[in-house]
Amino acid sequence: MILYVTRMFGVTAGYHRYFSHRSYKTSRVFQLLLALLAMSSAQRGVLWWAAHHRHHHRFSDTPWDVHSPIRGGFWHAHVLWILDANNDPTDLSRVRDLVRFPELLWLNRFWYVPPVVLGAAVAFTLGWSGLLIGFALSTVLVWHGTFAVNSLAHVFGRRRYETEDTSRNSWILALVTLGEGWHNNHHHHMSSARAGFLWWEVDVTYYILRALATIGVVWDIREPTAAALAAPPPVVVSPPPTLAPGPS
Repeated sequence: MILYVTRMFGVTAGYHRYFSHRSYKTSRVFQLLLALLAMSSAQRGVLWWAAHHRHHHRFSDTPWDVHSPIRGGFWHAHVLWILDANNDPTDLSRVRDLVRFPELLWLNRFWYVPPVVLGAAVAFTLGWSGLLIGFALSTVLVWHGTFAVNSLAHVFGRRRYETEDTSRNSWILALVTLGEGWHNNHHHHMSSARAGFLWWEVDVTYYILRALATIGVVWDIREPTAAALAAPPPVVVSPPPTLAPGPS
């Protein structure tokens, strides 16, 4: 449970809200710690992750989106896209703000080092049971939690904002992913570090970032603008779109 929550925070606060969207600022030291924590989840390098996510936002649910369930089906959007060798390269032109850090370039190249080191440490400390359950099982759960946002949050849930894609809000996914389930909110205002716009929209990642801000670890946390919050919700919730068949 501890490894799941801490590494999910690495994914949500690190990979996503910091490296992909730069929705808050921090020191170079904590930036490196965020990268190590995020990459301990074995979801490739921070530059790779951020480049692909920025690409996703630019082409969301279009033929150029690498993990749209509307275009490629559930399984491709959920996990097959990350296993596709065509998606292995890192487009550094999309992360020019990050390539100036040589430590991030090194980690992106040797992305397997953090998960291997963590796995070895868990095995040394807790033995085979710790390795299989504490590390391996939590890694699989973090993967599925993260990728469920790609595959499910564009299909099931409610749309508060009429974005150009099919993003949806799901409180269940928000609980599982520490706040990432408020996906329609996020696509409506992607630069915000806060995904749960309303008081009852639980966003654990944002709460932790706010706590870190009180002790000066992070700062300049971007909030949803008044214009974004004032956008009128659609009266009718549109039905989920029909999934395209996945690859055979």
